[in-house]
Amino acid sequence: MKTSKRWSLGNLRDMASSLPGLPRHRAPSKRRARVWILTALLLITFFAVVAYMYPHHSKRACYMISSRGCKALADWLPPSLREYSDDEIAARVVISEILSNPPVIRKDSKIAFMFLTPGALPFERLWDRFFQGHEGKFSVYIHASKERPVHYSRYFFNREIRSDEVVWGRISMVDAERRLLANALRDPTNQQFVLLSDSCVPLRSFEYIYNYLMYSNVSYVDCFDDPGQHGSGRHMNHMLPEIPKKDFRKGAQWFTMKRQHAVATMADSLYYSKFRDYCGPGIENNKNCIADEHYLPTFFHMLDPTGISNWTVTQVDWSERKWHPKTYMPEDVTHELLNNLTSTDTVVHVTSVGAGEEIWMPCMWNGIKRPCYLFGRKFHPDTLDKLLDLFSNYTKSVSWQL
Repeated sequence: MKTSKRWSLGNLRDMASSLPGLPRHRAPSKRRARVWILTALLLITFFAVVAYMYPHHSKRACYMISSRGCKALADWLPPSLREYSDDEIAARVVISEILSNPPVIRKDSKIAFMFLTPGALPFERLWDRFFQGHEGKFSVYIHASKERPVHYSRYFFNREIRSDEVVWGRISMVDAERRLLANALRDPTNQQFVLLSDSCVPLRSFEYIYNYLMYSNVSYVDCFDDPGQHGSGRHMNHMLPEIPKKDFRKGAQWFTMKRQHAVATMADSLYYSKFRDYCGPGIENNKNCIADEHYLPTFFHMLDPTGISNWTVTQVDWSERKWHPKTYMPEDVTHELLNNLTSTDTVVHVTSVGAGEEIWMPCMWNGIKRPCYLFGRKFHPDTLDKLLDLFSNYTKSVSWQL
């Protein structure tokens, strides 16, 4: 009886290897496979770098190889750096040069207190008490947009600058701020610049505020990212390409800034012109862009983000979630309220996302956590007498220690 023989792949391989003159085939070695993989990776890396560094010149070549692969590569790569225009290069060079100058603090260094008001200054008597005994360490500037105020204090006499009309939400508000800065910069001894309204009051003693500002390593400009409709939703397409939407920021207008930042603000025409021409109510798609809430936060976020605090030293109560902050009335003004305002060491930014998402951050002074606020608003004129009665107590409750 014949028996069938089972053939396997191993039998065939053995037979083939025993035949004379038949070449032997070997599987590719692991070393050769590694070489091919490395070569492929190097080629991919090379084309990726070229595509990133020369995006305009490499697109055509990329799509000649593979349109699907090119799109995948483009999605994977970070966005390419935009080439700056001549105006942008000039602006950035000038501002960088200004900011590179170290601050100069001398015995005659002063703080410029800049009051932005439609007319009267109802808390002039309180400011008079605040300034007493510190002559030579401060200067006062008044922008009265509607009528010339009648003064009580000698520190305010003849301190008005040439003023113009100011309309809330319009670029005229920023123009008034820049007008105050320009006049205050004429005095070379002014090293700090504080923007105040007619409803602002001091929350600390003069010595405390002077040391807090003079020896700080940043300017106190409010700045945060609000991705909602009242934040980056106000960005105008006409601001492109100089002001990308990702850099559009928001913040309260009440700042204190170093001399270098004040000079940089006055030197800017490029970014200011974008807000002058395109930031206003109803300019584009009914977006309610408010120039004084966006210009300086965006400007400093783009050109000197580490040089600002991202919060303001002027306390404002937005808890009512309205277009304007809460106004403190006489019945609100107590020692407890003032103690709460001067002990707060954390700030909160409320965005326009949903019901109002909150962003919390500690108040840091030269790397040390300290109370946030030096000034407060909005106080009703009828609170003056109560503030005068409490002034000595609440301004001396905390002494300054470097």
